[in-house]
Amino acid sequence: MLKTIIQASENFCIHQIREPHVISDGINEKITLIAYIDISAQDDKKHRIYIASDKNFMQRISKLFLEEDESDEETLIDMTLETANLIVGSAKVIAEEADENPYTIDTPHFEKIDNFDFAYDEAKIVKIENDEMIIAIKEL
Repeated sequence: MLKTIIQASENFCIHQIREPHVISDGINEKITLIAYIDISAQDDKKHRIYIASDKNFMQRISKLFLEEDESDEETLIDMTLETANLIVGSAKVIAEEADENPYTIDTPHFEKIDNFDFAYDEAKIVKIENDEMIIAIKEL
């Protein structure tokens, strides 16, 4: 499942942000904006998908979508929720097209601005220059 979400995040970097990116394992210790979306798979398993990014990564997205050079915290939170929705929604389509355990997605929720300290089963970091976004998955 993480594979399709990572594929969707790579597509997001290529087609939306249009900047070179690197994918690596693990998480980081940076203060991040953290959102999540719960998904229910066809195999009756439920997962929580976390999207957590540093403020610079979300500011990059805010500048792209809203043309804001310096967004306030509320806007960065909104961009975190929108990014989670775009990535997980795109991964849903990828999973359906590949017939790889399709799933439904819930509404994204904002958790907090803090270190990523949630339990997770798998995680990857998407990095563009020095800006980072964590994508983590936890079976519920």
